[in-house]
Amino acid sequence: QVQLVESGGGSVQAGGSLRLSCAASGKSYSSYSMAWFRQAPGKEREGVARINSAGRTTYADSVKGRCTISQDNAKNTLYLQMNSLKPEDTAMYYCALSRWWWIIFSENDYQYWGQGTQVTVSS
Repeated sequence: QVQLVESGGGSVQAGGSLRLSCAASGKSYSSYSMAWFRQAPGKEREGVARINSAGRTTYADSVKGRCTISQDNAKNTLYLQMNSLKPEDTAMYYCALSRWWWIIFSENDYQYWGQGTQVTVSS
């Protein structure tokens, strides 16, 4: 089993920045894909950014150029640096882990999920 715990959410004004963290514990995998998803009220959950065990990254068009996903393997922690935040970035942000390194944003292929951290961006 894997436990994922997100932190770093909060309330910021438009144009501000936040860095989300996701601490992983439990079983480890040598090949994997980890991602950040978000879900705004009344909307479906969507993939934001993903990184796999080879370090390959993928971003949703809505956050390209504003967000950076990274990982610190020594700390078993995933990060999402978000800059130039917009009100439409307001959502609950979740980190997720898949045992399959090729998975990008297919939610059903992520076996482990955190509880989420709220990001609120005011105009």
